[in-house]
Amino acid sequence: MSAALSRQLAARLTAVLGTRVTIDGLHRLTGGASRETWAFTAVPAAGEPRRLILRRDPPGAGRPEGMAREAAAIGAAARAGVPVPPLLDSGTDPATVGAPYLITAHVDGETIARRLLREHEYAEAREGMAAELGRALARIHAIDVGTVPGLESFDPLERLRESCDALGEPLPAVEIALRWLAGHRPGAVPEAVVHGDFRTGNLIIDPGGLRAVLDWEVVHRGDPREDLGWLCVKCWRFGSALPAGGFGTVAQLLDGYAEVAGHRPDPEAVRWWQIYGTARWAVGCRTMAWWHLSGETRSVELAAVGRRVCEQEHDLLLALGIPPDPDDSGAVGGRTPWADLHGRPSAPELVAAVAEFLREEVMPATDGRTGFLARVAANVLDGVERELWLGPDQARRHRDRLDALALRDRAALAAAIRSGVLDASDPALLAAVRAEVTDRLAVANPRYA
Repeated sequence: MSAALSRQLAARLTAVLGTRVTIDGLHRLTGGASRETWAFTAVPAAGEPRRLILRRDPPGAGRPEGMAREAAAIGAAARAGVPVPPLLDSGTDPATVGAPYLITAHVDGETIARRLLREHEYAEAREGMAAELGRALARIHAIDVGTVPGLESFDPLERLRESCDALGEPLPAVEIALRWLAGHRPGAVPEAVVHGDFRTGNLIIDPGGLRAVLDWEVVHRGDPREDLGWLCVKCWRFGSALPAGGFGTVAQLLDGYAEVAGHRPDPEAVRWWQIYGTARWAVGCRTMAWWHLSGETRSVELAAVGRRVCEQEHDLLLALGIPPDPDDSGAVGGRTPWADLHGRPSAPELVAAVAEFLREEVMPATDGRTGFLARVAANVLDGVERELWLGPDQARRHRDRLDALALRDRAALAAAIRSGVLDASDPALLAAVRAEVTDRLAVANPRYA
C-alpha cells in the first residue's frame, strides 16, 4: 500500500509544487482511530526537502464533505491566529491519494500526553499551558462561523440520545447522566466555531509552549463552552490530578480564555459540558468498537477501545458524586476454578502466554504502528484473561442485581431509567449501576479505578 501511495503523493505534489517530486520515508503514524495519518518527506527536483503530513480517510470509506470542512477550518484558524500546521493541499477526489485528504507541513514537538505531563523537558511549558490553551480556544471561538462552509449545528442532548440508541447496547450509567444533563442544562450563549476535539493528544507542544492544534475532524457550530468542558474530561488528563488537560486548574484555563475573549465563561457551565463530554466519549468508544464489529474497519485498536466504555462510565459516576463502595468486593472477585477436561495450560493461562509473547518478543522486534498494535493486542489479551477468571462470578452477581430490580437485562435497566420507571436518583439503583461498572472495570482496566 505504501508504494502505491508514494506514487500518488509524488504525482500530486509535482502538480502542486510545479517541479518533479519524489517521496522519501513514507510511514503511517500511530493513533487516529477514524482517519489515517502518514509522515513523509517530499524531495523536489528544485528546492529543499519538505517534511509533510498526510491525513486521509480510510480508502473506501471516504467522507468528502467532512475533509473539505476540516481543511476550511484549518485555514480559518490560521487566519485567526490559532497555531495550526500550515495547510499545503487538500482534496476530495479519491483518485488523488485513495481517499479524501489534506496535506500539511510537519510541526516539530510532542503529542504524547504522558511525556508532556511527566517529563522534565516540558516542565516550563506545563507551568502556563492551561492559560495558553484557554487563549487558543478563545481565538477559535472568535472565528467567523461564516468563513467555514458546511458547519453543522445540532442539539447536543438529542444527538447524544440518538447516538446511544444507535448502539444497540444501552448503557445504564449514561442514561443516569442524560437525566442529570437534561435537568441541569446551562443557559444558551451565542453559537461559535467549536473545534469539537480540543484535548491533550491533539496538541503539538514543545518546551516553549503550544505549537499546533490538530484534528479538526468534528468541527461544528455550537456552545463554545463545549471545548472547555471536553478538555477537562478526566480521561484526557492521563492520570494527572489537574483537570484542564492534566496541565492546570479550571480557573487557570478560564483566566487565559478571558484574556482574549474579554469575558469569563461560567465554571458550572463548563462542568456541565465536562459531564456531557464524558458521556459522549463513553458512547464514542462503543461506536468505534462497532466499526470493527460491523466489518467496516477491522482493527484490534478499535476493538480494544470498545472495552474502555466502562472507564467513562466510572468517570461519569464519579462526576455525579457516586463513588465506588469501599466494601464492594466486585473489583477483586475470585478466580473461577477451571475444569480439568482440557488440562493445563488452561484457557486463561494460554491467553496470558500469548500476551507475554507479544510483549517480550514481538514488541522489541518491531516499531512504529506494528509495535503499537502489538502492545494494544497484549493489553486486550490481559482483559480476556481477567474475564475468563472473574467473569462467571461477576455474571452471577449481575443476575442477582437485575433480579432485585425485577429486570431481565441491562437493556431493560437502561430503558427503565430513560422512561423514568426507575428513579435515577434512587440509592438502590445507583448502587446497582455502580457495582456493575466496578465489575466491568475490574476486567477492562483494574488500575483505572
